[in-house]
Amino acid sequence: MIRILLFLLVVFALGLGFAWLAERPGELVVTFSGYQYQVTLMTAAAVVTAIVAAVMILWWLVKSIWNSPYLVARYFRVRRRDRGYQALSTGMIAAGAGDGALARQKKREAIKLISSDQEPLVHLLDAQTSLLEGDHEAARKTFEAMLDDPEMRVLGLRGLYLEAERMGDRTAARHYAERASELAPQLGWASNATLEARTAEGDWDGALQLLDVQKSTKLVDADEGKRKRAVLLTAKAMDLIDSDPLAAKNAAIEANRLAPDLVPAAVMAAKALFRQDDLRKGSRILEAAWRTQAHPDIADAYIHARHGDSVRDRLARARRLQSLRQNNAESALVVARAALDAGEFDMARKSADSAIRMAPREGAYLLLADIEEAETGDQGRIRQWLARALRAPRDPVWVADGMVSERWLPFSPVTGRLDAFEWRAPVERAGPMIEDHGRPDESEEPALSAEIEEPKPALLEEVVEEATVIEPPQDDAGKDEPPKKPDGEISDDVATVDERAGKETGESVAEPKEEPAPSPIPDDPGVEQEKNGRARDERFRLF
Repeated sequence: MIRILLFLLVVFALGLGFAWLAERPGELVVTFSGYQYQVTLMTAAAVVTAIVAAVMILWWLVKSIWNSPYLVARYFRVRRRDRGYQALSTGMIAAGAGDGALARQKKREAIKLISSDQEPLVHLLDAQTSLLEGDHEAARKTFEAMLDDPEMRVLGLRGLYLEAERMGDRTAARHYAERASELAPQLGWASNATLEARTAEGDWDGALQLLDVQKSTKLVDADEGKRKRAVLLTAKAMDLIDSDPLAAKNAAIEANRLAPDLVPAAVMAAKALFRQDDLRKGSRILEAAWRTQAHPDIADAYIHARHGDSVRDRLARARRLQSLRQNNAESALVVARAALDAGEFDMARKSADSAIRMAPREGAYLLLADIEEAETGDQGRIRQWLARALRAPRDPVWVADGMVSERWLPFSPVTGRLDAFEWRAPVERAGPMIEDHGRPDESEEPALSAEIEEPKPALLEEVVEEATVIEPPQDDAGKDEPPKKPDGEISDDVATVDERAGKETGESVAEPKEEPAPSPIPDDPGVEQEKNGRARDERFRLF
């Protein structure tokens, strides 16, 4: 387009020049070798223009003839190169589509038409074809050959890194990733792999330095960089809490400042402050974190902030936490546990019931079972709470990549991903859920206690009255009737009742059979069937 404009400008300038000469008549006189030549200015200008054009055309013809061998060679070279690039392009597409045979064929054509030194992509096509054919050894040799070429060095390191990951050689993978990260810090895969390797080895300072490089190269945004730095500082504080409490405190406080919603950071900052007898500041950090998220780790650190406190003091601190977050299930459970330790069973039971009403969970039912065992020892009711806990929604735990951990970790042991653990409920167990999550009704208590308590005299009278409905054969009537006492009292000789029941069932009752110990969890998942049937079965066990 620019050339066309320049050509038009030249033509326009020539037209203006000739028009200017036409408006100004004149003559040009030239004397040469005794002859005098006289022409008009227009004729002279046309002759000069024609001579210049002829010279330019002649120069172009001479130059073209002179350069014709080079131009012909260049034409065939460009044609050959174009065919090679076409084969290379087709081979790369075939490799991407998984067609190993076509990729190998096009690779041979590309090597014949294009030199591998001239086009490094031929090495890449060769490596991809070897991988498609399953020849990983040849692929590794090709990637190693790429390391000698500055343009292909990073690509070769990438291929060697992936091969080391495939073989499970973490040391070699980290070596290649670190080399690639040094050559090109902007590479995300190399930087992330190096960061994961350093966190797995506990090199928190090296990981923090690498994170600063990622932030400078814009691999991570500002918010993600703050979160990852807080995670790394928390992990560093966890390692230094025993050996260097001051450094652990500084790291944990900075982590809590960068990520106030990171529970482990708040807990570690508070624990480090508690070790330096700064109870007030540590408590403020935990209270602020509790307002953000009610977490059992925060409650445990807050309640046990000071060693030597009595159970009453811990209960008071638990109630303080509850006042910060009203109508919260975790707050109620914290008070229930502290009240159980303090022996305040009524308060513990009331708080646990409140937690179940707000969020029925496995831990709340287990806590009610502990309260029942500590207060009454009623095994029937304990088993019922355990049965409900078995089918209640599970408590939240630290979960990362399908793995459940009892405590928070800075990275996933499965994939090595930083900040992978989340506080959430794991996969639910299969089975029907119990709809009635409340405390057993008072009307159910006699049926529950009948499972484990000794029969009372009134119950024995009722059993004997029911047993008299089963009459023995008429010819044996009167032989096996148990002796009765006056005024409706039964005989103390229970053996006669047992013998009579044995004749009815055809079994010997000479020696009492040992009953199996009751299972802590009922076999029948139906709570209503358990309440209605177990007491009746327990009565007839006496016979």
